[in-house]
Amino acid sequence: MHTPSATQLVNADLHCHSVVSDGTLTPEELAVRAKGNGVELWSLTDHDEIGGQHRARAAAHAAGLPYLTGTEISVTFASVTVHIVGLGFDPDHPALVQGLAQTRGGRGERAQEMSDQLAAVGIKGAYEGALKYVGNPELISRTHFARFLVETGVCHDTYEVFRRYLTEGKPGFVPHRWARLGDAVRWIREAGGMAVIAHPARYAHSPTAEYALFTEFVAHGGQGVEVVTGSHSPDEYGTYADMALEFGLMASRGSDFHSPKESHTDLGKLPPLPGKLSPVWHALADRIHWPN
Repeated sequence: MHTPSATQLVNADLHCHSVVSDGTLTPEELAVRAKGNGVELWSLTDHDEIGGQHRARAAAHAAGLPYLTGTEISVTFASVTVHIVGLGFDPDHPALVQGLAQTRGGRGERAQEMSDQLAAVGIKGAYEGALKYVGNPELISRTHFARFLVETGVCHDTYEVFRRYLTEGKPGFVPHRWARLGDAVRWIREAGGMAVIAHPARYAHSPTAEYALFTEFVAHGGQGVEVVTGSHSPDEYGTYADMALEFGLMASRGSDFHSPKESHTDLGKLPPLPGKLSPVWHALADRIHWPN
């Protein structure tokens, strides 16, 4: 069977989530969905977790799909939570494994505080309800609380949840001190991977703080930025294509898919990267795991 080169790949989806973090599908189900939607290169990027990587790679190969290892690390920068995607790393590298364990460490305590806030406005049992969707307090997140609020009829859907609860100034919001930017980039690089700024348009940064984020990211050795992603508008594709060129960054592409019912962009359904950019997967060609 002919194996294409990395430069022939176009429909790469390098950002999505499984039940290992806050998605609703298993790695195996995601691999089948990605292949069925025409994805040509896939990565599973669970939040602060790499426990699904070996399953995802095996499932990708069973579906005839090339695979890149992935994760999405939560970082605090300028008092805002920022996400850094890591691609093409060794999932068993000690620095990365230990760093992610430290990052997950505060989620359980934070979740209890979130539950207490919701209880204060009359929503009881939120912690136990959210835990049903994840099973492991180390990985519990706002998304799991949102699913509980929908299940119990407090809100119609998760979009309503985040308008009324769990965001800054609303009941159930508890900030968490995540990893430092330099540490996240270092863990990824030491494990042989590439660090990528995820969906930059989503962050509530001033233009000055955003410029500082990109500047510091590059100084730490970061090499990529998501340009085409499920949470960017077409205008934002252009904005961050220009930022990629300005900072000498390669461009990534990913749906940020979590669930068939919750995500407005499905796996593999994004437009291509602007042609003037250098795709991250070209630089990661030697780290792509091809099916036999």
